[in-house]
Amino acid sequence: MNGLELSKAYYKEYGEPVLTAQFPELLPFLAVGLCGAGSECFGFDDDASRDHDFEPGFCIFLPGEDVVDRRQAFLLERAYAKLPKEFGGAVRSLMQPVGGARRGVLRVEEFFTEKVGAADGILTVSQWLTLPGQALAEATNGEIWFDNYGLLSQIRENLRAYPADIRRKKLAGHLLLAAQAGQYNYRRCLAHGEEAAAQMAAFEFVKNAMAAIFLLNNQYLPYYKWGFRALRALPKLAIEAELFEYLLTTGNGGDTAEEKSDVIEGICADLIDELIGQDLTKANCGDLEKHAYSVNDGIADGEIRNMHILAAAQ
Repeated sequence: MNGLELSKAYYKEYGEPVLTAQFPELLPFLAVGLCGAGSECFGFDDDASRDHDFEPGFCIFLPGEDVVDRRQAFLLERAYAKLPKEFGGAVRSLMQPVGGARRGVLRVEEFFTEKVGAADGILTVSQWLTLPGQALAEATNGEIWFDNYGLLSQIRENLRAYPADIRRKKLAGHLLLAAQAGQYNYRRCLAHGEEAAAQMAAFEFVKNAMAAIFLLNNQYLPYYKWGFRALRALPKLAIEAELFEYLLTTGNGGDTAEEKSDVIEGICADLIDELIGQDLTKANCGDLEKHAYSVNDGIADGEIRNMHILAAAQ
């Protein structure tokens, strides 16, 4: 039983009966589920995940105090605190994890303020450009088992994917950085006899090519330690995960260096094919940098298009 399954079973066994019996008047205003920080919210948890911040718990989301006041929220918090401390072999912690409460009674506006910096989830262009994908992933991951009020689900839906021009801007930046690191600097570092620098170029190539693949899938790149697991589950270009792993875990001498250069070129070709397939580029060549600029040229909003091509590439 993974973390999401554990939490849902715990809610069904203990949480739902308490809410139904003790808080029927609040049910029209509540949303319940599991989302936010933690590998279990992505479905990435395993046995090793249980060594910290892993517990049977769930989130009860409330709208503002004009709908559910402080006293009602306090009563919900007290009822949640009284739920059994152990379930399915996991124990609820008496201490909050780093970063504050992840489970229990949460205000919708506070949750989204903490995740994306906007209580209503309405982001400015600057926020869309600069927010790391992992923050947006945590705001939209997991499962919501019911949302009678609808506010949480509406905000999550609005944040589900980048707006088209933002997606293009971020994609253009990551493609450019991938091209510079992989198609240009990897070989140049080797020509200078700098094998360590070549490995850094390979790392930068993987990092940015991976970010581009998530954008091509219209999905957010999660926290880096879950990047490969999430990549392998994508519908498009998941096959690159094995090639990325090869680039990161092999040396840069002799025949290996030549083979890695060929792998980089192959990945770039796959990226270009996908860009063409999605009609994101008008370039017609194997130079990924030229495709990066073509992607940027396709941005509809002139202000966003004219920003530096790397304005959104973190």
